Amino acid sequence: MTPISFSPWDMFLNAGPVVRCVMILLAVASLLTWTIFIAKSLELLRVRLRLQKAEKALEEANTLDLGEEWTRGNSSIAHTLVMAAETERKRSADIPDDSEGLKERIVLHLERLEAAEGRRLLRGTGVLATIGATSPFIGLFGTVWGIMTSFTGIAASKATSLAVVAPGIAEALLATALGLVAAIPAVVIYNHLARQTASCRAQVADLTALVMRLVSRDLGRMQALTASGQVVRLGASRDSRSVAGE
Repeated sequence: MTPISFSPWDMFLNAGPVVRCVMILLAVASLLTWTIFIAKSLELLRVRLRLQKAEKALEEANTLDLGEEWTRGNSSIAHTLVMAAETERKRSADIPDDSEGLKERIVLHLERLEAAEGRRLLRGTGVLATIGATSPFIGLFGTVWGIMTSFTGIAASKATSLAVVAPGIAEALLATALGLVAAIPAVVIYNHLARQTASCRAQVADLTALVMRLVSRDLGRMQALTASGQVVRLGASRDSRSVAGE
């Protein structure tokens, strides 16, 4: 009697078409999980480094104009935040003595940009949650189908020996094992990337606070110059100077 091989590859080749399709689907899901893990890890690493560099630049900047200049070459969201504040400041140039209203409008704009960046950082991780939640059930479906096929074969051959049904059951149980192999790393990786993303979102929130600090500082200077009898052109270019009121 020829010995039956129970290696995973041989069991895959001997499995029925439905169970084989389930195994292929789970293998693709597992490959996709690790691809997302590598891609997102590299992406989040680059984002963290850029955010750290931008945070240092905004920390050292003394005005919003300097913040815009020093973050111009940074490909993170920092320059977008600064430009949003600068744009709103220019659009509000015809509304004098409205510092609080200007701050509120800038905060609303920056909050929307911050939320959009958070959604962008989470992009792709939802697939991991789906794989982690569904893979065990997909594998269980393959197992149930394989066992049903095995028992149907027993009934057709009228054989009662366990040796007849053992190979089919082993092939079916392999589907459950592959489901766990796909699901467990997906859940672990999803939680890991969620923590990394939360860290990046906290850095973006810090950048928003730094931009608002520069805005508040510029508005404070404007109010001080106005109180001393000078005219300040709100939203002027960075090389403009306040002139004495005529």
